[in-house]
Amino acid sequence: MAQSQVMSSYWRGARDATPFLLVVVPFAILFGVIATEAGLTVFETLSFSVVVIAGAAQFTAIQLMTDNAPTIVVLVSALAVNLRMAMYSASITPHLGPLPFWKRAIVGYFLVDQTYAASMLEYERVPKMSVTEKFAYFLGVASPICPPWYAATVAGAYMGNIIPANLGLDMVLPIAFLAMLGPALRSRAHIFAALAATVLALVFAWVPYNLGLIIAGIGGMMVGAETERRLAR
Repeated sequence: MAQSQVMSSYWRGARDATPFLLVVVPFAILFGVIATEAGLTVFETLSFSVVVIAGAAQFTAIQLMTDNAPTIVVLVSALAVNLRMAMYSASITPHLGPLPFWKRAIVGYFLVDQTYAASMLEYERVPKMSVTEKFAYFLGVASPICPPWYAATVAGAYMGNIIPANLGLDMVLPIAFLAMLGPALRSRAHIFAALAATVLALVFAWVPYNLGLIIAGIGGMMVGAETERRLAR
């Protein structure tokens, strides 16, 4: 395969992911501010972002740590929030599963909400992409998202109390999810799955450790799959 095709896929991914910086940077800065206010050092805050690299889980853990929750509760809650990554992994495997183990490991580490959403949209838009091109596109998407996440986390940690935690920067998270969700609703199956997951998330909001989100996600996938099966008939 021509190297130019692979590089073209990479740069296309980087271009498509650049707008996410408007969400990633303020969200990471906010995490850095809140983490240091919770008592973490700059190094611990950066390590948190590098190891976990999942904003929703990081905020969940920090909030529970601030509330002096037991360690097991912090770990279980963060894991519950991050279990959606297992759904992402299962969904993206048909596209990137044939890659060598070391490349799959890279995909697994950088598989976050934005890299998954952007990559899946592109894979479905251009179904004839080779596995190598798909991997290059995925790395292209990750490049403007993940390194800036680390840098902005450090910036927020150094800023500390300069930026008030109640500034409202946490609103970027639901905005980001809505921005990713809109383009994905391209069929009745997608719409029904989203509606079912929304209803279930509200119904099971009382379930401890954020497990209601996992129930909603699984229920949404079941509704979407059943809708596709009925339409196929």
